[in-house]
Amino acid sequence: MFMTIARPAVEPQGPDAVAVPGSPAILTLPPRALHARLLENAALRRRRGAERLQSNRLDDADYWLHAAPAAVRKASALREEKSFAPLP
Repeated sequence: MFMTIARPAVEPQGPDAVAVPGSPAILTLPPRALHARLLENAALRRRRGAERLQSNRLDDADYWLHAAPAAVRKASALREEKSFAPLP
């Protein structure tokens, strides 16, 4: 017995071929926007670590305070890789 392979009713379009149909598109950010997002992420991690220290949750605080420099390293590597043009 032979089976025919049917095409799905909805096929993804665009760069993200594995996305669930109806999910929001993944935008490619310009380097400056990505750099700003990484630095914001680092600041939020530091803030979360300080909040955990205040509430005496030392294990959580240690995690968040050690996770912040990773975002800063990624941001600085991106800046070196893309060599941003100076702002006007």
